[in-house]
Amino acid sequence: MSLPSPLLLHFEEDQPAAEQLARACGMVTAAIARHRFPDGELKLRLPPQLPARVVLLRSLHHPNEKLTELLLVAPAARTLGAQHLTLVTPYLAYMRQDMAFNPGEVVSQRIVGRFLAGLFDAVLTVDPHLHRVATLEEAVPVPQAVVLSGAPLLARLIAERLENPLLIGPDEESAQWIAQAAQGHGFDFGVCRKVRHGDRDVQIELPTVNVHGRSVVVLDDVASSGRTLAGAARLLLAAGAATVDVAVTHALFAGDALQVIQDAGVRQVWSTDTITHPSNAVSMAESIAQALQALHA
Repeated sequence: MSLPSPLLLHFEEDQPAAEQLARACGMVTAAIARHRFPDGELKLRLPPQLPARVVLLRSLHHPNEKLTELLLVAPAARTLGAQHLTLVTPYLAYMRQDMAFNPGEVVSQRIVGRFLAGLFDAVLTVDPHLHRVATLEEAVPVPQAVVLSGAPLLARLIAERLENPLLIGPDEESAQWIAQAAQGHGFDFGVCRKVRHGDRDVQIELPTVNVHGRSVVVLDDVASSGRTLAGAARLLLAAGAATVDVAVTHALFAGDALQVIQDAGVRQVWSTDTITHPSNAVSMAESIAQALQALHA
C-alpha cells in the first residue's frame, strides 16, 4: 500500500517553481502566508492541518531572512501534524566557509548545517559548495541528505547547442565536477588554476590545452561576483578561442556580475533554475521530483 503524497509548502514568490515541481512529482501545493511588521518581524501562517509528510521548497540565495523563516516554519509544521519534514533547497547557502582561515572566524558551514539538521529530517540540494568535506551529511547531519548535480543537464544542453566544444573549469575545485560533465559526452576539457586575493580580486592561469579556434564553455557550480568567470573568458579569447560561453548551476550574479561577464566577451550565459534568473536554460524539476519520489517511497 503506497503512502499519500507529501504536501509541498512554499512561499508566494516561489509559486511558479513549486507548481512546476508539483506537476513533476504529483504533489499538492500550499502557500505560506507572510506578513512583515513595521520593525521587520515576520508573521507566518501555514495551513491549519498538515499531513504526516511535508516538503518545504526554499532556495537559500539572499539567505539571512529565509533562515529565520525556516526557524519559524519547521517547528510550527510539526505542531500542525507534520511528522517528517523535507527541505528542498536547490541552492544551499553558507557552505563556502568550511574552516577558520584566520583566528576567530566563524565556520558558518558547521553552524548552519547543524541548524538545518535540527529542523528537518531530510535535506535535498543541488551542487552544494563543498570543498574540504566529502559529503553533504558531514556539513548537514540530517538522517537523509540528497545531493543532485546540474552538471549532466548543462552538459546535455551544451551538446545540443555546440559542436565539439571544449569545457574549461575556472579553478581546481571544479576539476571533478567538470570531468563528470565532459566525459558523459566525450568533450575535451581542462581546468584553470585560480589564486584569490579577495572577493573581487582573482588571478587565473589557463590549463595547458590548445584553445585556438575552439568553442569553449566555462563551466562552474556557482557564479557570484563574476570576476573568476570573466578573467577566464578574457584569457581564453586572448589565447585564440573562437567563442566563449558560460554555464553555471547557480546563477547568483551579485551586483554587476552578469555585466562583468558579458563585458569580458562571453557570448551566452546558461544556468539551471535553482535560482530564478533570465539566464535559466535548464530545469532541475524532473531531477528533484525523482529524488523526492525515491526519498518518500
